Amino acid sequence: MQETLRKRIFAKWNTYAIWMIVIVLSSILLKVALLLVDVIPFNADEAIVGLLARHFLRGEWQIFFYGQAYMGTLDASLVAAVFALFGPHVILIRVVQILLFAGTVVTTGYLGRQIFRSDQVGLIAAILVAIPNVNTTLYTTVSLGGYGEILLIGNVLLIAALKVHENSKRIWYILWGFLTGLGIWAFGLILVYVVPTAFLILYVSIMDKRKAQRFKDLSYAGIFLVIGLFPWFLYAITNGFSPLIEELFGSAISGASPSNLGMAILSHAYNFLLFGTTVIMGLRPPWEIRWLAKPLLPLALGFWLIVFAFALRNLNKRDDASVGRWILFGILATLLLGFIFTPFGADPSGRYFLPFTIPLAIFAAEFCSNLHKQTHLGKWIYALILFLLTFNLWSTVEAARNYPPGLTTQFDPVTWIDHRFDEPLIAFLEKEGERRGYTNYWVAYPLAFQSEEKLIFVPRLPYQQDFRYTTRDNRYLPYNTLVEESEKVAYITTNHPALDDVLRDGFRSLGVSWDEKWIGNYHVFYGLSEAVRPRELDLDEIIPDGS
Repeated sequence: MQETLRKRIFAKWNTYAIWMIVIVLSSILLKVALLLVDVIPFNADEAIVGLLARHFLRGEWQIFFYGQAYMGTLDASLVAAVFALFGPHVILIRVVQILLFAGTVVTTGYLGRQIFRSDQVGLIAAILVAIPNVNTTLYTTVSLGGYGEILLIGNVLLIAALKVHENSKRIWYILWGFLTGLGIWAFGLILVYVVPTAFLILYVSIMDKRKAQRFKDLSYAGIFLVIGLFPWFLYAITNGFSPLIEELFGSAISGASPSNLGMAILSHAYNFLLFGTTVIMGLRPPWEIRWLAKPLLPLALGFWLIVFAFALRNLNKRDDASVGRWILFGILATLLLGFIFTPFGADPSGRYFLPFTIPLAIFAAEFCSNLHKQTHLGKWIYALILFLLTFNLWSTVEAARNYPPGLTTQFDPVTWIDHRFDEPLIAFLEKEGERRGYTNYWVAYPLAFQSEEKLIFVPRLPYQQDFRYTTRDNRYLPYNTLVEESEKVAYITTNHPALDDVLRDGFRSLGVSWDEKWIGNYHVFYGLSEAVRPRELDLDEIIPDGS
């Protein structure tokens, strides 16, 4: 009898494992297909990741990304390891993201299985994450420095907290502590997972009769949290805690919200309700207001509204899954409160809503499984899942076909650059011997990475039509020295006729001759009869901090 039971368990697990492999491969194939058709542009934020990784291999390790103190270089360190094996290539930055997301798919399936004690829930949740909406597909294929890591680490934090609730073994306290510290250093967005899981772990520890034992376990969690946060503390030793705390809570974009607190909260709530929800449900791409897969959109909207109502109603349900439901809702609530009450609410870009992906997929999986078990409509469950996958694929393909911009992380159309002209631009600059100069943020760093840092153009020019500029764009200061020492410089602008006129007028006033060349969106001012610096063009009067 025991042998028969053992065989049944093995057969069940074997079936689950086979399906999970199929699901993970489906996720990988979707991303590979998008990369093969070249509809995901390589932009400056991703280029910074690549440049950091390349510099790491030269021994120039950084604690945080260039020019900021809120996103640790965990992602760049992983990319550097891959570069060490295969060389620095754009595709390898994305391979790292694809592998991280494969881990997220697997751990999502495990969470669904663990919370609801159901292989079916786990597999449905995994497939809904594996073939997700446009927003999730985008930010788990390109790298902005930590989103892929946060999704995976967040899932493991959930698993660890639920394991503590089940058996309170010390290893889960240790794992939770270390990954919490590592996650906070990597990207503060991890706090949306840390807050609810910390509450659960503290509650379990306080309620446990073995209080002395639990105190020791919590002490271990604290010790390993500090170990995970070691790079964060290392930075604080020389720079203080103030910049770390300020940037963790959004100081970089604090000026984008209304100065009045009440108006800021209302503005952030409006951003979430209008822009956030439509991205979360996959109804539009995060970079523009355009409805996707319109014939299926009403049904998709209806499905997610029903799922959310179903999940809310089940919060009061007393069963083995109640703790899991509450902790998943804790993620949603923490993220929503953080968005509304911090400066991040001024930026309704879809990346901040990525942590919604896993809880909603698990709630949807519970709904589908419940429908399958308890109603006469159960046989239609597979058609419903197929519909959701079709909607996600349709909307992704529809968004990708509109190139430029393709699947882009850029929200302002003025920054939409047709990167299919990158290679012709590099070839032209090499031919003309224009290896140094000035441009904007969205040109400088992709150009540096793809030319293997042979072409250095520092971001000292604005890309906004009103000439707004921030010195934060000038991330890697050693490039400034290389350009300043060069006796020959060029200027590259994109989609900015007013700036082009300013440059022409400046060159004329200085008696400098030049040539111009359009290469796609790139407008190159080259062959200057003498090197001209931005400060000589009176750009200080137009561009703040432009000297």
